[in-house]
Amino acid sequence: MKNKILILLLMSGLFTAVSCTDLDLNPLSQGSSANWYSNDSEITMALNDLYRLDFWPDDKIPYNDLDLWSDDIMSRALTNSFTNGTLTGQDGNVNTWWANSYKCIARANTILINLEKSKDKLPQATLDKYAGDARFVRASMYARLITYYGDVIYSTNILGLGEAFTKSKTDKKTILKAVYDDYDYAASVLPTSYGSATNMHATKGAALAMKARVALFFGDWAIARDAAKACMDLNVYELYADYSTLFLSKTKNPKELVFGIPRSTLLNVTIGDTKNYLTRLAGGWGAVIAPTWELFCAYLCTDGLPIDESPLFDPKNPFKNRDPRCNATIVEFGTPWLGFIYQPHPDSLKTTNLKTGQRVTNNDTRGNAQYASFNGLCFKKGIDEDWIDDFKAENEMFIMRYADVLLIYAEAKIELNEIDQAMLDASINKVRARAYKVAVTDKTKYPAVTVSTQANARKLVRIERRMEFADEARRYEDIIRWKLAEKVLNKKIYGMLDPADLRTKVIKPGLWFFPQTPDIDDDGVANLDQMYDAGLIKLIAVRNFPTRQYLWPIPTKEILINSNLKQNDGY
Repeated sequence: MKNKILILLLMSGLFTAVSCTDLDLNPLSQGSSANWYSNDSEITMALNDLYRLDFWPDDKIPYNDLDLWSDDIMSRALTNSFTNGTLTGQDGNVNTWWANSYKCIARANTILINLEKSKDKLPQATLDKYAGDARFVRASMYARLITYYGDVIYSTNILGLGEAFTKSKTDKKTILKAVYDDYDYAASVLPTSYGSATNMHATKGAALAMKARVALFFGDWAIARDAAKACMDLNVYELYADYSTLFLSKTKNPKELVFGIPRSTLLNVTIGDTKNYLTRLAGGWGAVIAPTWELFCAYLCTDGLPIDESPLFDPKNPFKNRDPRCNATIVEFGTPWLGFIYQPHPDSLKTTNLKTGQRVTNNDTRGNAQYASFNGLCFKKGIDEDWIDDFKAENEMFIMRYADVLLIYAEAKIELNEIDQAMLDASINKVRARAYKVAVTDKTKYPAVTVSTQANARKLVRIERRMEFADEARRYEDIIRWKLAEKVLNKKIYGMLDPADLRTKVIKPGLWFFPQTPDIDDDGVANLDQMYDAGLIKLIAVRNFPTRQYLWPIPTKEILINSNLKQNDGY
């Protein structure tokens, strides 16, 4: 059934591609023929088109991964316009996100306006559900626009070219209220579940959860709290038992998935270029996209303490005694990975092919291959051997999962200073206990969070989010809304010394892998400068984040064609 839905989705995408006007020039112009939307089948096709991957770029899309714009991911010695401070109105992502968001809004508006045509053909409950679906998508697109661009053009109508080219910005607070209204309407008419058939279209829970997310971003703590709690009270979602297998392609439509987009290799709806994440022995490009050392250092030890405070942390064995999500996210040295023993040590020039038992040249160490991982780390989360069959993968796109709902609820309650043990157990501790594969009540088997000051609770929920959502496109928005970007994105990116220096300065003195334990500050951020100053690690790249980039620029071409559209400050 899921494949049938995807076929319909792709067909509707093709229809739209050949029938609509050029919406890059006019983002608010009409999206389809006026003769469309006259029956149930046509409306369904139009609604399916709203869930194309093009409109939801929040996942592993090569070089368009939000985490690449954060301090969680590095790409060899490369930075990008978000991490080197050169964002402009000509940037490809700035233009694509703007254009695609407005394309989607235009199509949602067109559906809503044209539902009247089917008033005598379809039951009112069906029309209400379709309207809820379209309003959910419209709300999500406007939520994205005000999150990244601030004040933007707002309309719920089908605009002609003349009107579209003269519209001025609407204050983001006004748009945010409209977003809440759309989500509320969607939650009132959408079903709680579509059964096992598909997880593509929005549900009541998705509307509540996405409302909670945007409310959290804009500091509407009570709204975020209430929307998250309402989603929790639906009792239709639960945490998946095994964090390490949740994200694999074989795990389809788990109960933890509140809202997402399915993928299918059969229909070529896939993670397009897995080689960026794969090791060289597995046929990839040596972890072009790799975890940063800052992310690695952020994982707590099994006693619940950061690595610079825990007696359990050993820099020579840095994967040991860590929160289980560390080893579920990053490949541990000396362990099986994609058919080989993964070992980046520069003197491990041979490794074992686990399928043949033979010793082979180890191209996952820079002792042999200069483009092996620059910091020794590579991602494990969501990756499996099926990625290397044809270098495509059909993992579900997680846009909202239940763990996020729980942590949104926790953060909102903390910011409201409504902190008690029952809340912590129902949210943060439930998420953390799942990572340890134990019941939340069994507090002897995981480092449970206990009632503390608001400041300390705030620190703990932020660290929990980083451990839980690594490589899920959540870190960038978090550091933007916490106003941490100007701190973490002005830190340098470090990696291992070149092999010759690594042998003499780190390995010979017995300091492999981390030559020192870095200090972790109150924001859970590692200070690696001390190791660099001691000559024990290498500078890979320099980040730069000017404060203007808390908001993106309006695309330059939109400013040029609309004199009433003003550019954001600093651009």
